[in-house]
Amino acid sequence: MTAFLNTSVRGTTGVITLDRPKALNSLNDEMIHGIYTTLKAWEHDDAVTQVVVHSSGKHFCSGGDVKLAREGVLAGKGEEVSAFFAEEYEMNNYIANYPKPYIALVSGVNMGGGMGISALGSHMFVQEDAFASMPEMNIGYVTDVGQSWKLQNLPGKPSLALGKFLGLTGYRLNADEMLALGLASHKVATLEGLLDRIVEEGIGVLDEVALPAGENSLEQWYEQIEEVFIGSWADIQARLDEAGEFGEKVKELTAQASPSALVAATELFEANAALDLAGSLDNERVLGELMRHEPDFAEGVRAVLVDKDQKPKFAPQPDPEKYRAVLR
Repeated sequence: MTAFLNTSVRGTTGVITLDRPKALNSLNDEMIHGIYTTLKAWEHDDAVTQVVVHSSGKHFCSGGDVKLAREGVLAGKGEEVSAFFAEEYEMNNYIANYPKPYIALVSGVNMGGGMGISALGSHMFVQEDAFASMPEMNIGYVTDVGQSWKLQNLPGKPSLALGKFLGLTGYRLNADEMLALGLASHKVATLEGLLDRIVEEGIGVLDEVALPAGENSLEQWYEQIEEVFIGSWADIQARLDEAGEFGEKVKELTAQASPSALVAATELFEANAALDLAGSLDNERVLGELMRHEPDFAEGVRAVLVDKDQKPKFAPQPDPEKYRAVLR
């Protein structure tokens, strides 16, 4: 299909393989477009009864190609970058409403854009070593690909406060935590051979090989999350000193975060609490456009992914009003 994406039909199973291992399968525009157009073709193909998306390597997907987005913005190609994100978010909504079983097989890293092509489908099957995270705060961006809605509407614990916590801190959910929250539908010791069994035996094999959930380490903080993650980012900050070990953990997780991103993402979660996924994705699109043209985005991507010095020079914490103004 493209240099980094392979598609095929095996029996009645449409298979999408992410194949950009050197970049941890970060999604570029060709990959996004390829996934989207393939899914639309298979939707109307009666010979395809289910879809599986997986990786050719040990990691699923590290996110969207934000280095490329940064280059585009700095080169004055903002419209092209906006078109990339618009198509990605449109595809995310499409996956969430896909009329056939959509099965993501996830191992290793699953972050950012990877969550948009896995967590929104009907089934997300995670290997025991998998972790999921939305680390956008560290690159001066906001929680996107539908996760500003999904993370506060998790079947196992729907909660605006929990969604904010996961998005603002970039907390790394392990397989058992994903299973407990309903972010993942199944957990397995290994994905090896599983695609072949799905092709040969159908979707029912998932229940046969699934493991029971283990300890949910995040549960110990549920009560404090509900107490602390209320209101604006400034409101949340004001409670951290009195939150003991939990407050220190939050400070540690947000130490490298852009203050602007923390403020903006908090407002995004609040606005999306009253919206469905489609409306939330539209808010992500509009707010993302604003964030990409603020200096923290270029600086955050530089520090984390380009120079990798982990020493960003972010702007001072702003008033949230400019972000509220673009949200509905």
